[in-house]
Amino acid sequence: MTKIIGLTGGIGSGKSTVANLFMSKGVPVYIADTEAKKLMETKTITNKVAKFFGNEILVNLKIDRAKLAKLVFNNPSKLSELNNIVHPEVQKHFQNWLMSKKDFPFVIKEAAILFETGGNKQCDKVITVVAPQELRIQRVKERDKVTKEDVLERINNQWTDEMKISASDFVIENIDIENTKTKVDQILKVLNNL
Repeated sequence: MTKIIGLTGGIGSGKSTVANLFMSKGVPVYIADTEAKKLMETKTITNKVAKFFGNEILVNLKIDRAKLAKLVFNNPSKLSELNNIVHPEVQKHFQNWLMSKKDFPFVIKEAAILFETGGNKQCDKVITVVAPQELRIQRVKERDKVTKEDVLERINNQWTDEMKISASDFVIENIDIENTKTKVDQILKVLNNL
């Protein structure tokens, strides 16, 4: 049976970099956030989200991500409701994807809020990517063109690195790309022997 290896980390930690390193080694990687964004464009989810949050979050019958983000990032109960709408659909989509990868010994499921949604419970092992907070803030400011306050707000909506590390099997400190590549290779050796 194909094993599921969770890959997570706080915003700006470098999960995508690590996911790409695994992909470059031939490991199938499911990027939950990307798939969630695609699924949010489906009529089913759009209708559910509009029903809960109101039609004002729609532009041309599509969800306006910026409006939705403003509504949920300062409101844990609304964020939780959004997750309750989207995550079951992502889970179904992942299960279908997993079936198509049954010839692989393991796959990586990359999810920013793996622990927060309980997704770690379906994983055989979990890898957490960490980086110093100032570096994370700098990366996200450059990538998303947002303020430090915006980044801190998102960081505060996620589990702390300490919480994630204590619940993980592997930790990658993603500061220097060469060290990160070495760590991915070391983890791959372990995973190939599971």
